[in-house]
Amino acid sequence: MDVISELLGAVRLKGAFYFNGEFTAPWGVRTPPAEVLAPHFGQAGRVIIFHLLTEGSGVAGLEHGTLLPLTAGDIVVFPRGDAHVVGNGVPLHAVDYEGELHRVLAQGLNLTRSGGGGETTRFVCGYLACDPHMARVLLGSLPPVFKVNVRSGGAGQWLESAIRYSVSEAHTAPVGGEAALARLAEALFIETLRRHIAALPATETGWLAGVRDALVGKALALLHAAPAKNWTIGELARKAGASRSVLAERFRHYLDDSPMAYLARWRLQLAARQLQDSRRTVAAIAADVGYESEPAFNRAFRREFGVPPARYRRAARGEHRKPIP
Repeated sequence: MDVISELLGAVRLKGAFYFNGEFTAPWGVRTPPAEVLAPHFGQAGRVIIFHLLTEGSGVAGLEHGTLLPLTAGDIVVFPRGDAHVVGNGVPLHAVDYEGELHRVLAQGLNLTRSGGGGETTRFVCGYLACDPHMARVLLGSLPPVFKVNVRSGGAGQWLESAIRYSVSEAHTAPVGGEAALARLAEALFIETLRRHIAALPATETGWLAGVRDALVGKALALLHAAPAKNWTIGELARKAGASRSVLAERFRHYLDDSPMAYLARWRLQLAARQLQDSRRTVAAIAADVGYESEPAFNRAFRREFGVPPARYRRAARGEHRKPIP
């Protein structure tokens, strides 16, 4: 059982590439925050931004933050979609793309060239949209910016080659080309995420570090595979291969929570998704995620989201003006 795959399936990533650039040093670009970018992509939820360097070198980092050095094959990811800069040259004078988004995005994946005539850097930029509530577990465990090199290993090399080719041929792509690029963007993020997890230090805690731990990872996989099951800590510990006390201790070490409290919140996230996507009754959804009592579900849902399920559904569908908390 692969808990990462289970979670990503629930999060429903939707990826795309939006920029293909060739710059010569010195150059610099400021990318605005996700809330500015998302409407241009036709998205309303959380947007993850990433840049894949395919040639040359450069730097990238949060606006006013430390800049990470980048080399060919590096992908740098901004999971929360924070404003950031990418460039090459000292000092780095970044051109703010916020006021030029219409012009930049209108070019599609046609190669954009700019810069001062020095060292050449080529990169492609992409984004992934996802449900902000469902992605909270995953994105909350990621730093605001991180990088991974995808050139080591066959899967990463294949992905980079496929992306470079597909982006270069995007203007002549046959029907279905955009869908293929979207799948490549999603596959690239998943591969990046796996490599990030593998590189975490042994002392790291959090959800991603817990996934890597043999015991906590197995317990998480069991819970995600059957969230509506009437789990007890004893049965979960037995199936994960540990005592109740050991599982509880390890779970709290990595996630600062108990297995049952984690399961309760995940059930509510799944219920929220069903409220948005289906017209099933609240009682049916409550039963589907493991609640025997609709009133108990309503109370738990209100504690988590601040509103009762019916009101959450209306707000999610834009049936009144009050925003979802």
